[in-house]
Amino acid sequence: MSFADLNLIPEIQRAVADEGYTEPTPIQAKAIPAVLERRDIMGCAQTGTGKTAGFTLPLLQLLSPYANSSPSPARHPVRALILTPTRELAAQVSDSVKTYGKHLKLRSTVVYGGVDMPPQTKALREGVEILVATPGRLLDHVQQKSVSLGQVEILVLDEADRMLDMGFLPDIRRILALLPTQRQSLLFSATFSDEIKKLANQMLRNPTLIEVARRNAPADLVDHQVYEVEAARKRSLLAQLIRSRDMKQVLVFVRMKRDCNRLARELVRDGINATAIHSDRTQAEREQALADFKEGRATALVATDIAARGIDIAELPFVINYELPYTPEDYVHRIGRTGRAGMTGEAISLVSAEENRLLVEIEKLLKRAIPRKTAEGGEPERTRERRPHREHREEAVAKAKPRPAHRHQAPRIASDGFDFSKPYEPSPSAQTKPEAEKPLPARPRGGRPTAALLGGLAAKK
Repeated sequence: MSFADLNLIPEIQRAVADEGYTEPTPIQAKAIPAVLERRDIMGCAQTGTGKTAGFTLPLLQLLSPYANSSPSPARHPVRALILTPTRELAAQVSDSVKTYGKHLKLRSTVVYGGVDMPPQTKALREGVEILVATPGRLLDHVQQKSVSLGQVEILVLDEADRMLDMGFLPDIRRILALLPTQRQSLLFSATFSDEIKKLANQMLRNPTLIEVARRNAPADLVDHQVYEVEAARKRSLLAQLIRSRDMKQVLVFVRMKRDCNRLARELVRDGINATAIHSDRTQAEREQALADFKEGRATALVATDIAARGIDIAELPFVINYELPYTPEDYVHRIGRTGRAGMTGEAISLVSAEENRLLVEIEKLLKRAIPRKTAEGGEPERTRERRPHREHREEAVAKAKPRPAHRHQAPRIASDGFDFSKPYEPSPSAQTKPEAEKPLPARPRGGRPTAALLGGLAAKK
């Protein structure tokens, strides 16, 4: 089957040919005809198999009758809304829309958080037929009345399961309330949980399930490996693997943002060009890190799971799980960054004894055992040295070289002849009775202690 067999219009076929694609992937071959028939879709396929083109190509064709070159914003209302969970995925989908729709006079833009709103507001008020957005930033524009969703004909939820995991369900429901009830709705994701099916039953009309692979299945062209290693030796083993395998491009996953920054700094100290990407970095920093990685200026990109859904590199050869994810489904999305578009890849996991239970859950999900390898080499990370035992400290002090004597200082003699440079010795004339035992002076009659201290008695006399 070729793209010509899918009844796509010449403008879209030409754009696809410009990208060098001749045959559709299984998800594209099944989804494109169904979307063109105006059916609601639940599309499930393993990551990296072309889901984005599976809904982008038919969406562009359905909107092609509205294409026009009029400068009036009224001629360019929002007719298709594509929601994504992350900024990176939104940017990726927007690029696909522009690439496949470059021969059509349809306007599109993307809005997401982390950047200034005025440029986005300007683009929206000029009019766009296709809007790609993250839920939170879209609601910001709705509140500012810079966008109207009253004419949306097609709604796409990409990576819908991830949206629920990130807590976007209330935002999604608010957005659904702003859309026309008569619309076409599409849900695409690499995994579908029971919660997603409940949401689909609420928002889809007689949905058609398109499933071209076993649910939650990883890419078949990915080679899975596990290195059993102590937690303290992970970083040195990671650096050793990158050097010994001559890895030019490797995506490294950790769980926490602070560990992401720390690992990237340590790799740089080890002589490996590395950068970090996570949600606490600004959008400009994230885009710069991703550009450095794609263009080869950075060998390693250390990322949290936020990048698992938004990085699309056609020939990424290596993904390394420095730490296993807490959720087995996230493992599928992590390794889905390699083995894309028919290319092979390797997924390497560094697993300590504390992570064995997470590995068991991943293998249950995959319904297969992952080959184990014993890590060889790798030095433990430097930790703070423990203080030696008291006996060892005393022995070390005894063996230590004596300090050089200080230069002789002139004696400090007071005016009364007391030498301050010598240790104190009581004079023979000092009283033997302790000062504390001396009797207190008798309190004068009629006087008060406070008045005595202030000189009251003297004034009285």
